[in-house]
Amino acid sequence: MIYPHFIAMNIGIVGLGLIGGSIALDLRSRGFDVFGVSSRQQTCDRAQESGVVSEASIHLSLMARADLVFICTPLGAIESIVRELVPYLSPDTILTDVGSVKTPIVQAVSSLWPNFVGGHPMAGTAQNGIEAAVRDLFVGRPYVVTPTPQTPLHSVEKVEEIARLLGAKVYRCGAQEHDRAVAWISHLPLMTSATLVAACAVEGDRDIVNLAQHLASSGFRDTSRVGGGNPELGVMVAKYNREELLRSLSIYRDSLDEFIADIAAENWQALEHKLKLTQQARANYNL
Repeated sequence: MIYPHFIAMNIGIVGLGLIGGSIALDLRSRGFDVFGVSSRQQTCDRAQESGVVSEASIHLSLMARADLVFICTPLGAIESIVRELVPYLSPDTILTDVGSVKTPIVQAVSSLWPNFVGGHPMAGTAQNGIEAAVRDLFVGRPYVVTPTPQTPLHSVEKVEEIARLLGAKVYRCGAQEHDRAVAWISHLPLMTSATLVAACAVEGDRDIVNLAQHLASSGFRDTSRVGGGNPELGVMVAKYNREELLRSLSIYRDSLDEFIADIAAENWQALEHKLKLTQQARANYNL
């Protein structure tokens, strides 16, 4: 069931991967017409055949029929896609994106299309592609909206209402605040996870490496998961959120040095105190 004022609303999705496909599935199940664009005809065919979208095309001109368009491409493609998309849009069309870095995207796209609402649904799986699309991916998960003072309020509210229809918890903040926060809970974990795997490979005894690989269990699985993901994503968040990521990495390095110093000095009391503090602090996060 959808709200009455949404009944005639057409939704466009550019980028039919995990996030775009999952948004499409949920909104179609709520009665929306959803049109999708992908760079690959094979993806378009699969999206239509599986019922993810009402109609799909490799041509952005399909988005002329949409009242609200989600840009669900990789970060590096968002600005160029919007440049190509603008000629097909009506003045009232709302654009939003799902990128995990907001400041450079909001600055670039808002100058191209004032009716743009920066967005970031914080949900996902280890899978990708249209085959990975699932229902209810966003239920109970944060959905961040990052308008500027110039963003039309009705457009912000429309995107927020759609996010709530997806079952998400909506948060509104500035783009810079978003980027600083996600550097800590998303981008820093990605880099520390990757360096964990890289550090293990530096062990000089190949027999030990082989044994470690066989003994790896839940602890290593959980801490290495995001570091073993899509390399393109890691490069993109580092490139687009460079300043905040470097800041968080520097502070993390200082914290790591403190742990090293305690262990080297056999200061078990100080180490236990730190671990008690981290045990207590972890409970404050939305996990």
